[in-house]
Amino acid sequence: MLLIRNKELRKVIKITVPFVIIPLVTILGALVFNEKKHIIISLAVALLSLLLFAAGFEKKSTGTRRMVMVAVMTALCFAGRFIPFFKPVAALTIITALYLGGEAGFLVGALSAVLSNFYFGQGPWTAFQMLAWGLIGFCAGILSKKLLKSNVILLLYGALTGVVYSFIMDIWTVLWYNQSFNMNLYIAALVSAVPYTVSYVVSNVLFLCLLAKPFGEKLERIKTKYGI
Repeated sequence: MLLIRNKELRKVIKITVPFVIIPLVTILGALVFNEKKHIIISLAVALLSLLLFAAGFEKKSTGTRRMVMVAVMTALCFAGRFIPFFKPVAALTIITALYLGGEAGFLVGALSAVLSNFYFGQGPWTAFQMLAWGLIGFCAGILSKKLLKSNVILLLYGALTGVVYSFIMDIWTVLWYNQSFNMNLYIAALVSAVPYTVSYVVSNVLFLCLLAKPFGEKLERIKTKYGI
């Protein structure tokens, strides 16, 4: 496991990778690469997500243990995508971030998208799903103290991220349809996607209600037991 020792470098990575580099790679990839080369962009996003994760820990042993927990949460997200209508991916990504950090949350969200799409279908949209779920997790890690203090705030965050996911995915919709970004088309896409957005919101709130407490207790015990 890569270990990044320089604190300043870690800070730069934590800011630039999720908020600047990965969004740029995702958008430029959709504009520059054709659909047959989309896997290159997905791979790049996955590698950048791993770099971000590596920047989140200082000790190699701790990072390795966190990686095992990330693998388990990613597997659960993968399985969750087979649930019809309502998907627990965003909720599990948020829970991961609350207890393991935003970097782990980003990695779970990103890997869940790219791995599960080997079954559901890879395409240029995969990188946008990786970005959307990754940012949902990363921001949950940043806000973890507030989200853990209030179940109401946590559920509101889950509802908001359902809308955010739709907003990010509809950027891809416009770029695919128009080969460039157009605000009028974007608004039209958002309006037409309202039923899907509602389903994302309901899914996030539902699964956070069901899973946040039991999963949180288990993750907290594991963290305490293994010194993560």
